[in-house]
Amino acid sequence: MSISKILQEPTLGSVITVKGWVRSFRSNRFIALNDGSALANLQCVVDFENEDENQLKRITTGACLAVTGELVESQGKGQSVEINVQSFEILGDAPVEEYPLQPKKHSLEFLREIAHLRPRTNTFGAVFRIRHALSFAIHNYFNKEGFFNWHSPIITGSDAEGAGEMFRVTTLPNGTDQDSSEDFFGKETHLTVSGQLEGELGAMGLGKIYTFGPTFRAENSNTTRHLAEFWMIEPEMAFFDLEMNMDLAEDFLKYTIQYVLDNCRADLEFLDKRFADEQKTKPQNERSEQGLIEKLEFVVSNDFVRLSYTEAIEILRNCKPNKKKKFKYLINEWGADLQSEHERYLVEKHFKAPVVLFDYPANIKAFYMRLNEDEKTVRAMDILFPGIGEIVGGSQREERYDVLKQKVADVGIPEEELWWYLETRKFGTCVHSGFGLGFERLVLFATGMGNIRDVIPFPRAPKSANF
Repeated sequence: MSISKILQEPTLGSVITVKGWVRSFRSNRFIALNDGSALANLQCVVDFENEDENQLKRITTGACLAVTGELVESQGKGQSVEINVQSFEILGDAPVEEYPLQPKKHSLEFLREIAHLRPRTNTFGAVFRIRHALSFAIHNYFNKEGFFNWHSPIITGSDAEGAGEMFRVTTLPNGTDQDSSEDFFGKETHLTVSGQLEGELGAMGLGKIYTFGPTFRAENSNTTRHLAEFWMIEPEMAFFDLEMNMDLAEDFLKYTIQYVLDNCRADLEFLDKRFADEQKTKPQNERSEQGLIEKLEFVVSNDFVRLSYTEAIEILRNCKPNKKKKFKYLINEWGADLQSEHERYLVEKHFKAPVVLFDYPANIKAFYMRLNEDEKTVRAMDILFPGIGEIVGGSQREERYDVLKQKVADVGIPEEELWWYLETRKFGTCVHSGFGLGFERLVLFATGMGNIRDVIPFPRAPKSANF
């Protein structure tokens, strides 16, 4: 039986067996056992006078144990129930001089170096349980809304973003030096940067689909917000315009965050305290005005502010940080590509609410976004969150064959690479929309962690592909 279940539904007086890892062993008597099912440990009380001393010496932090005993009301503070140990078995030793996770504070940088062991810590146990809950909530949400889960390919011959920062997939011994027609697929292929284009094909037959899979970007970017391998959620909906797309994205985010608030309270309270302690170490002007749980409840209970890119540029151009040259990237004119500092200013300082920006300049957005009548802007939308900046990017897709064909040519993608995508605009085209959510950004927001490498079990980044 899991420790989580025992603590939720304690059956006092029953004899039970639990298995887990030792978090601490004090006074040769009290074992704090944790099996990963919950933040809380289960205290197991050993009658050390009647146990083999050599066996007791093997109960060290990190050792794996099976403990059998009677579940009783706890006599001490800190827990409601405990086990009076009748017998125990050491399933796996953890020598003190070698085991790196001793009961003391470890830095996140150090824990990244031992990512194979960090799920055993309170912080990462909480993060990865919340990651699971968010994943479950996402599938739940789309299922109840009548979407179909669509598996888009991992290996692709097209670049959905047109950015060219892709990982090559090849079986050729000299990689790119040989004719790609000799390669496994007979052409140049890459790991996907997005499941969107193939997702649109699904929507044009099934109505509403969503993808949830790994995506890859070969950006040489060593920041706290970027990974080379991450997970993306990408819904695509036939007959949805931009307004409906924004409505869906807002509802979706509120549902998933509410799910975590309802189902991960102990983990959130632990991370909330951790978040508050971390804020105290920052300069006053960089501290979050809200606690973690407060921030999550704030997003769930408030309408997102919606404004056009043009309105946002006016606000940013006239704001104090811009006029006093405090921004690293100054906003001087319409057409500027907004940076994280601008997005966070709008959310955290100006509106103090999540923000949805729409109708961006066409030349800073992807080719597949629907061109507005002014021919300067596209029907794009980004959702900006406190502490994160952009969390969702989406658009109404360009459904007109001639316009899309021209846009493909303008960005220099050979038409023969996307013939299948263009054909959906020839055969029964319609208004349709979709958006993308980087899953790790959502986990980052929900857990209050400061680095995206700490919300995925094994982060992939430049010069880093360990484990």
